[in-house]
Amino acid sequence: MRRVLMRVINRVLLSEPFTPAMGFEAEIHIQGRRKLVVGLGNTGMESTRHSVGMAVLGALAARLGAANRWRGDKLVSGEVIVSEVQHTHVVLLRPKLLMNINGVSVAKAASKYGIKPEDILLVHDELDKPLGKIAMKQGGSARGHNGVRSCVDCLQTDVMLRLRVGIGRPTGKTSVESHVLGRFSSVEQKVLDSVLVQSVDLLLSQLSQEDSQSPSSPAGGRQAAQKGKERERSASPAQDSAAGQS
Repeated sequence: MRRVLMRVINRVLLSEPFTPAMGFEAEIHIQGRRKLVVGLGNTGMESTRHSVGMAVLGALAARLGAANRWRGDKLVSGEVIVSEVQHTHVVLLRPKLLMNINGVSVAKAASKYGIKPEDILLVHDELDKPLGKIAMKQGGSARGHNGVRSCVDCLQTDVMLRLRVGIGRPTGKTSVESHVLGRFSSVEQKVLDSVLVQSVDLLLSQLSQEDSQSPSSPAGGRQAAQKGKERERSASPAQDSAAGQS
């Protein structure tokens, strides 16, 4: 029932009037290769495990020398930076909505900048991977992640490339909700610093590819997801040990 309710909310929010892009934004809408990189998370809770995707976007912006260029955009319900990586126009997006409706912001930004679902890259937390592990995956199910599910619902396809950033599952009697909405410990933060560097390296590598490896049609999403392979990376052995002790 809750899932159905969130789907209805997503559709209602997407039904709001939309204004076409103007100026430089209009130029990238019609010219050249375009990519949208999204850091999924909860607005106002950027430093929690659940919003680690936003931390990755912050690190990417810093690497691109654009850390001070975030600006609010009411039309897409988020903060954006428009940059360039090897002749590819790249839009960075941090939704200013709750995780469960992040897809509304993603769909609006894709529409505004004329970016196809197969050229969208979602960065999000992953419970089923320990802190220190990251993996790139093409399409597939949301695996219980409400932010990804919202994106699939709003874009009506699952072809989006995803960078899954491990946060690990809670230990002891800690609930999953408390775990994902909690902040990283001081020990975990040291591992996270390395994870952010590796995540940005992987994103830049993906954005620098001349030709998209994703399906040419959103309709191929499910089939592509079944054939896709997950590429995983991890922090150094010492850092993995530290993550295991936290």
